[in-house]
Amino acid sequence: MSSRIEQLIDEIEDYVDGCKYQPLSKTNIIVNKEEIDELLRELRMKTPDEIKRYQKIITNKEAILNDARAKAEALIQDATAQTTELINEHEIMQQAYAQANEVVRMATMQAQDILNTATIEANDIRTSAMQYLDDMLANLENAMTATLATTTEHYESFYNTINQYNETVKANRAELRPAQVEQMLREAEGEGEASELDLM
Repeated sequence: MSSRIEQLIDEIEDYVDGCKYQPLSKTNIIVNKEEIDELLRELRMKTPDEIKRYQKIITNKEAILNDARAKAEALIQDATAQTTELINEHEIMQQAYAQANEVVRMATMQAQDILNTATIEANDIRTSAMQYLDDMLANLENAMTATLATTTEHYESFYNTINQYNETVKANRAELRPAQVEQMLREAEGEGEASELDLM
């Protein structure tokens, strides 16, 4: 069963895939800020809960080991009790001692097997939980990186477009200036000729 974080990541990816492209662009998309903000806000709220859940799974390792230790100690206590009973009741002390040692040895071996199995299971649980959490955070990181890249491309494209318009305006103004200067010179020459006629 997938976690809510995985569902949110899928929803963000589906949302981005479903966005329309900007006019005359095959890379920039139009994003509804409120919708993407809502998805990101829920993702931010759910992340601590998911991390706590996997921390709890990891903590269960200690519970498994404690349970194994308790079982091992109970086996050793039973073996010790059987040893004492054999020594007290058996007529041949050496035979009773040998049997008791064998019981203790077998109990110790069983206890060690239980501890080894419990340790392996606990480590497997911890490794799986850490791997799953890392995969989940990697997906989140990839989604955030893609969002940042899309946003950066959008603003860079907007900046470049405005800059091109500005350069066009400058070029147009430069083309207009020579005509204005020529007109002003003609007007100045006409006023000079009028002044000479007045003096005559």
